[in-house]
Amino acid sequence: MRAVMSIFLAANSISIIREGHSILRDVSLSVNDRDFITVIGPNGAGKTMLLKALMGFFPPDSGSIEKKPGLRIGYVPQRLIPDHAIPISARRFLMLRKKTSRDALQRVAEETAIAEILEKPLHVLSGGELQRVLLARALLDDPELLVLDEPAQNLDVSGQLVFYKLLERIYKERPIAILMVSHDLHLVMASSKQVVCLFHHICCSGEPHVVAKDPEFIALFGQDMAKMMAVYQHAHNHEHAHDHD
Repeated sequence: MRAVMSIFLAANSISIIREGHSILRDVSLSVNDRDFITVIGPNGAGKTMLLKALMGFFPPDSGSIEKKPGLRIGYVPQRLIPDHAIPISARRFLMLRKKTSRDALQRVAEETAIAEILEKPLHVLSGGELQRVLLARALLDDPELLVLDEPAQNLDVSGQLVFYKLLERIYKERPIAILMVSHDLHLVMASSKQVVCLFHHICCSGEPHVVAKDPEFIALFGQDMAKMMAVYQHAHNHEHAHDHD
């Protein structure tokens, strides 16, 4: 007997208008248990607005948002700019929101590879280290759903690779669903189970290799990006096929 899919979050034909401009138009999207969904699209497409609406930061102008009662959400923003005038260590930052046991903090620190930087002030950390601290903070709540808004936007290519590999490992090792906005199209191909291409409305969606061939995706991002994504997906799958031999 097939298991019933558990819906965590759903947008039902939502539209959002700001200052007379249509930011989102008739968008429907559901996030289910164990999903790994990446939302892509050009700058100004409404990606961050969609995340904020789904998380309940504001109601849509039309349509509705459904949320599983008691859903635990961990949120990773684009970036955090530490205040140099108020030095605070990574450990202290992680302990600010609530009471967290030392053991729980240590486990998450090791999981996100920040154990060695816990005593360092936030303002001296590299961009990659700071994003891993933000990821650790989101994981402390033991979330059912992890939401990330362009988490590697300010990292160099090597930092992006490290971050996405870490995220992929967390997805494999935790009973968690992931909803992410990203502009690093070729880097998120291998991890995502579903890609949603957004430009104020949903242009196309599906498995990454299917979206890469969609005419609307190619119209937005160009033939070269579509080819790059297809090559990366093939190379990644080929590599992992050998890993399982």
